[in-house]
Amino acid sequence: MGERADKLRKVRLKTPLSAEDVAGLRLGDVVYLDGLVYTGREGVYKKVLEQGHDLPAPLSELGNINFHCSPAAAPDGEGGYRVGALSATASFRFDKWLHQWFELTGAKAIIGKGGMKASSYRDVFAPNGAIYLTTVGYGTGALLGRGIKRVRAAHWIEELGLAQAMWVFEVEKFGPFLVESDLEGNSLFERTNKQIAEGLPKLYEGSKPAILRRYGETDDRSDEVV
Repeated sequence: MGERADKLRKVRLKTPLSAEDVAGLRLGDVVYLDGLVYTGREGVYKKVLEQGHDLPAPLSELGNINFHCSPAAAPDGEGGYRVGALSATASFRFDKWLHQWFELTGAKAIIGKGGMKASSYRDVFAPNGAIYLTTVGYGTGALLGRGIKRVRAAHWIEELGLAQAMWVFEVEKFGPFLVESDLEGNSLFERTNKQIAEGLPKLYEGSKPAILRRYGETDDRSDEVV
């Protein structure tokens, strides 16, 4: 475990990310961010892309990294907000809006959890020069919260609520995040799952058929969820 950890490449980047920044990242790199990061999920996408509202601020005041998350935010007593933790949400739910979002905003990275379909990386992310960064495991919300220096802005809170509003954070050493996709449309999860799946028949060789069924009552080992 220690040897594997030593091989992880750590990268610290300033936002907004440049095309060169994104091109230099490799699958599995550990990324930390300094600068601006904004949140945007279905509430924001519907308001802008379906209802035709303008973005609430110029792109220069938002940055070019979109975090799919719900911040644990509370008023700070001085007219602003403080965020103690961030809970990343599953990005696959927002797949249908991302091509338009990339075209409109020029976003270079999406941050979330769980990843996207591999086809989305090839057909949507890569053509728009964007990548996906995934949070690392569960229970890291408080750790990510430490990377928020301050809330730069909070847009559409009254209309969308705290969870769906567009938040703009000024961050420092914000992370860690893993590079899940690259500019060629490759996926870390897809590659790793394929490697694991290839070894499953040998792992279960000689064992009895499974008693517990999964997804459609199958005992086919190739359907194992990893």
